[in-house]
Amino acid sequence: MIVSKIMTRNPVFTHPELSLAEARSLMDRERIGHLPVLNKNKELVGLITKVDLLKASPSSATTLDMYEISYLLSKLNIEKVMVKDIVTVQENEVVEEAARIMADRRIGCLPVMKDSLLVGMITDTDIFHFFINAFGARHHGTRVTINFKEKPGQLAIFAGGIAEKGGNIVAFVSAEGDDAVHRRGTLKITGINREEVEVIVKSLDDAEIEDIRN
Repeated sequence: MIVSKIMTRNPVFTHPELSLAEARSLMDRERIGHLPVLNKNKELVGLITKVDLLKASPSSATTLDMYEISYLLSKLNIEKVMVKDIVTVQENEVVEEAARIMADRRIGCLPVMKDSLLVGMITDTDIFHFFINAFGARHHGTRVTINFKEKPGQLAIFAGGIAEKGGNIVAFVSAEGDDAVHRRGTLKITGINREEVEVIVKSLDDAEIEDIRN
């Protein structure tokens, strides 16, 4: 799946001249934690998050009163505190690459571009929703993790056995096995019971159930 399928389209954005107080109010109103910053030419020039706003705010140990703090925040614009070295992805990038970038760089969001135009935002929450859907977590059925022998046709045999029993595979996620000759597959199956799934796995060549549950 590509990023454009799970991103938030037409994200809320702001301009460098916006004050910190206004940025905080905008984030609260829109219930978002990230704001891309565009200049007058609609070019992406920065990104500001709630964490950035907190870092820029006076410490709780300050002797300033709330009115003085509000005044200072109203005079400081986000251009002074926004992140300018922004990591982005193109809208046709695959989701797993976006997730890798976010994990490796320890960031919670990525602006999504179509060439040089901002067209969306992808956040860690979007990745979590994708993860939920990929594993079929919202479907009721049998969840099974199997160590398949790394051999052509094994998955086809298993899927055929499921279909013969009237079952349906609604999710399938593959990962490396414990050794070079096995591959781990996690499936969500509806329409048949756990016992029937176990029987089908036993018919495969060198396959073992790691975990099975309803």
